[in-house]
Amino acid sequence: MVGGRCSRSPVTISRRGPDVCTMIVERRAVSGSGKAGPAWFSLGAVHVSYDHPFHAPLEHALNLDFVNEADGPGARVAVELTPESARRLVEAITATLDRAEAGGYLEGIAASPPPAVKSSGT
Repeated sequence: MVGGRCSRSPVTISRRGPDVCTMIVERRAVSGSGKAGPAWFSLGAVHVSYDHPFHAPLEHALNLDFVNEADGPGARVAVELTPESARRLVEAITATLDRAEAGGYLEGIAASPPPAVKSSGT
């Protein structure tokens, strides 16, 4: 069932398999801009899911929906990736931000503090 859509039912699905919806979704606030057609718009959120895609010929995909909910359904940029492509994208974003931070180019963002170290009590 490539490209199948999932029900929005609150019923938990216990069966696993390629034809079953995962219902895996994360939502995060974002700040930036997106382009749909000829127009740019402000972004307010990204919805990240691993489920049936709308267009990609895959049973499941990593789906990114960048949206401005206040502007309606036209203010949306959707991306559907294979898991491998999604991991490469995460690696590229992390590497790019690491280089920008190391070069002092991240404007208005303090460098990340080092992780806290727990004392052994000795």
